[in-house]
Amino acid sequence: MELKERKIIVPVADHSIAADLIKVARAMLRPDAFSAGAAPASPGEGKIILLAIVEVPEERSLSEGASKAQRLRLKLGDIAGPQEADIIEVQSMVRVSRQIWQGIMEAAEEQNADILILGWKGFTTTPDRSYGTTIDEIMKNPPCDVVVVKPAALQCCRRILLPVRGGQYAELALQVATSLAQELPASITVMHCMPEGISHGDEPYAAFQCLLDGNQNVSRLVTVYADAEPAILQEAADHDVVIMGATARLDGAPSPLGPVVEGVARQIDKSIVIVKTREPVDLTAYAQPAPESASRPLSARNLSITVDKWFGENTFHSREFRNIDRLVKLKQKQGLTISLGLPALNEEKTIGRIIETMKTGLMEKRPLLDEIVLIDSGSTDDTVRIATSLGIPVYTHQEILPAMGSYRGKGEALWKSLHVLKGDIIAWIDTDISNIHPGFVYGVLGPLLHEPGIMYVKGFYRRPLALGDKLTAAGGGRVTELTARPLFNLFFPELSGLIQPLSGEYAGRREMLERVPFLTGYGVETGLLIDIYDRFGLRSIAQVDLLRRIHRNQSLLALSQMAFAIIQVFVRRLEDRHQLQLLEEVNKSMKLIRDRRDGYYLDLKEIGDHERPPIVTIEEYCKARGSVSATEARRHGG
Repeated sequence: MELKERKIIVPVADHSIAADLIKVARAMLRPDAFSAGAAPASPGEGKIILLAIVEVPEERSLSEGASKAQRLRLKLGDIAGPQEADIIEVQSMVRVSRQIWQGIMEAAEEQNADILILGWKGFTTTPDRSYGTTIDEIMKNPPCDVVVVKPAALQCCRRILLPVRGGQYAELALQVATSLAQELPASITVMHCMPEGISHGDEPYAAFQCLLDGNQNVSRLVTVYADAEPAILQEAADHDVVIMGATARLDGAPSPLGPVVEGVARQIDKSIVIVKTREPVDLTAYAQPAPESASRPLSARNLSITVDKWFGENTFHSREFRNIDRLVKLKQKQGLTISLGLPALNEEKTIGRIIETMKTGLMEKRPLLDEIVLIDSGSTDDTVRIATSLGIPVYTHQEILPAMGSYRGKGEALWKSLHVLKGDIIAWIDTDISNIHPGFVYGVLGPLLHEPGIMYVKGFYRRPLALGDKLTAAGGGRVTELTARPLFNLFFPELSGLIQPLSGEYAGRREMLERVPFLTGYGVETGLLIDIYDRFGLRSIAQVDLLRRIHRNQSLLALSQMAFAIIQVFVRRLEDRHQLQLLEEVNKSMKLIRDRRDGYYLDLKEIGDHERPPIVTIEEYCKARGSVSATEARRHGG
């Protein structure tokens, strides 16, 4: 039987019991732990996902959960500990939601989880909430198999009591018991409870017995003819932990796990584990709608909720990833390589410090980057000489893929750099940054290494504006605020949560980057965002706070040209999305107003990007990568 990776989600609300919950999860992913009806799991085929939920009241925007989400991710990272290459992967994840139980249900569905392990500290005093709102609500319609754990000195457990009658939950209960018995180690007593007055065989238990054959952890089998609850309580006196399957609910009974389980749980002060297998469940009542493509429009209210939720969950801070050693271990465990591309044109004042900072901090001291490459666009100053003297490869973008010809522009350099960069993950940063720091790179890499579902990460930051010799605290990003963000809000509101869509610091997975087109000039960032969203969905995109960026500010005349090119991209993508022609032909010539001493005059300039196809459709690229043929890639739309 083919084995699949098993995913166990462990929601962490109470850090005092987190270690015990992780112990149970690790036990269930042991190589020698068995799964009912399946072969044993193998090392590396399981993942533990530590989950925290930020609860945001109805009257507030879900986006307000972003700051707390960043703090919780740091705490989860500390709980997960170092990610050694030879142990089960522990991943952390934070989601925002109106209710904690709702967020857990959504995460379990999103991750296609196999098991959910819920911590429980005891019964509540609320009359209609036996186990607390979270457990009670989840147990009504479990999104996957659920294990509820009340630890109570679980680490000292040496004897496990497993009361069973057979039935739908008994197999999962035996799996949990066997896993813990191997991990602790401990022995298992299987207790078969038969109601009084039944003299014939118990068919559910007879079917269950075949699972006990060869289970070396079962040291004792007991059959009692008595009411289940008092019999279990009596036997539990000589055991350290009781593991039970949920019992059938009587009509009108308030307990979500059944009266027998509740009766036992209320009367013992030992560790107790309760399991319930998944039942058919319709999660549409809980999940917030999320657009997967432009063909599924949302109402204004649902769209706002979707964007707010994305902002709360997918907005990171670079400080979350300052433990570079942890990032290196994640990279190695996932078998990834990482490239940093530096697009440059006449950046002699800043390029040397940028290369030295990244090479020293992220290659020599800690091997996060596997290569740093300069992609030059024909510099006439000392940019290339400085890079070469610092020992990094230098390519001129006009000379890469010569059969494809060449265009001017940063986007062209980025597209061609895919051919020479070797990494599975590729990061690019602008090369005019004067306050350079390793965080500009590890910040955009962090979300990709921590969350497999994220494919593209944009940086954002506070941008001071130089006015003469003075530097104001803010005011940079004028095209972003006056052109890009208003147009995103108007025409692509799914992307309206991006703080700086035009930022030059970003990273993505090659498998995604090679399958989207690149515009050759100013429009490259806008085009990438729209195309990645349309093809891979909003959740594939994230953004990270890189604090503060000081660079060379451009003139208003240059910014006007940039805005003109970006508006053209929006027109093109609107035509593509809606299969219509807005204009007979998009005008690419702009009359620039220039002034001189004797007055003003108009200067006509051609401004417009060419569009490069997904590079996976280029035969030379496919041959160099040893990947699927370009013809096959074109047949499947890149």
